[in-house]
Amino acid sequence: MKRPGFVLIVAALMAPLALCAQRTADIDGAEDYPLVSRFAGSVIAWYEVKDFDRYYVLSLAGDQLTPNEVDGKITRIQYSAGEGHSVFEIIKSYENALKKAGFAITLTLDEKNCGLNLSEQLYMGEFNGLNSLPREALKPDYRDKFAYLTARQTLDDKTVYVVVYVTDWNYPLITFDAIEVKAMDEGLVTVRSLADDLAATGHIAIYDIYFATGKADVKPESAAVLETIATYLKANPDKRYFIVGHTDSQGGFEANMALSENRAQAVMAYLVNDLGVDARQLKAYGVSSLAPVASNQSASGQAKNRRVEIVEQ
Repeated sequence: MKRPGFVLIVAALMAPLALCAQRTADIDGAEDYPLVSRFAGSVIAWYEVKDFDRYYVLSLAGDQLTPNEVDGKITRIQYSAGEGHSVFEIIKSYENALKKAGFAITLTLDEKNCGLNLSEQLYMGEFNGLNSLPREALKPDYRDKFAYLTARQTLDDKTVYVVVYVTDWNYPLITFDAIEVKAMDEGLVTVRSLADDLAATGHIAIYDIYFATGKADVKPESAAVLETIATYLKANPDKRYFIVGHTDSQGGFEANMALSENRAQAVMAYLVNDLGVDARQLKAYGVSSLAPVASNQSASGQAKNRRVEIVEQ
């Protein structure tokens, strides 16, 4: 039985190297992830580290594959391996090495349990573009072999996920992602910074309010910054503000408009109902992707555009 959703998600883990010729030496400045060595003989052709971003780790229950958002430091390394090695050999080597390093293997997928028709499914479904990879890099042929695994380990109270995706494009291509789960730096928004920024510019962008992907439910880890905002609002009861939701440009404009407004409404409801802010101080609106502060052509720019702003009325 084909599982097209599985196929699409796995296909979405390809990266820009797929469009390039095979390298014979590591790119400048690249290095292996400290906890996991490379497959013998492979070279680094893509290397990127983001101090904080979102990532989607997959889980499987029955026939349902689900992306689970984790936030933290992300290291992406893409290797090309020499000809003569099979996808199965490489993925099993990583699986064995991860187990020896104390990681628990949480998911394994390959063409046998995901179906073969990658090209047909590529541009369909909600999972296209997972983990910020461009469509132009996603051009697999239905004959390609591929394998995917996820692993997890807790080290010194820090959770680390490793995701390995291997495919064969005339030569084996290995995408290795390590996600060190952490919260964003605390204290980025204080009562003083709220007062100073609002006085100087009339608005302030808040990035420490978290939502599940595509939803408007405020996550518990948003509590600290919302309490800071509530403290400021209560100390300035005569002032009025807009709560404005913003999205990036991914997805449909109308859907993002509704999502941005629902998120603004959810933040206002939390401030009023949970933290006791006077509802007369606030109005909530959403503007979708109409007011970007960075380019939506990069993952870092999209992250800056996904925000809630406090704006003076």
